[in-house]
Amino acid sequence: MDERIIPASMQAQYDNFHFAPAVRVGELLLCSGQIGTDASGACQDDPEEQFTAAFEGLKTIVEQAGGSMADVVEMTTYHTDMSHLGTFMKVKDRFVAEPYPAWTAIGCTELALPGALVEIRAQAHIS
Repeated sequence: MDERIIPASMQAQYDNFHFAPAVRVGELLLCSGQIGTDASGACQDDPEEQFTAAFEGLKTIVEQAGGSMADVVEMTTYHTDMSHLGTFMKVKDRFVAEPYPAWTAIGCTELALPGALVEIRAQAHIS
């Protein structure tokens, strides 16, 4: 049976936009994309702060499911400006350590929130 993972800080997303931050199916955790927002739900202007907030959101979900960032086995990231990739990688390396997960970075023109620079989608294996 599958389980919806909805941290308290993300309940409004579930209620207002009708999607779960993550679904756990057995040992596989499927995480919805995370955008770096502040407490008001707005995207921060500073890329490093925005990327950090997105990873913090992902970390919150994985930990709510009983795992850690070491359990992340695959990430897909969507970037509206690939010139920030170096900064993104610097932030990523604070949250994701060896052995590294599979990772695909995709450039796109727009994300769901105004000002969003990245959306991080991930899968984790939590035993």
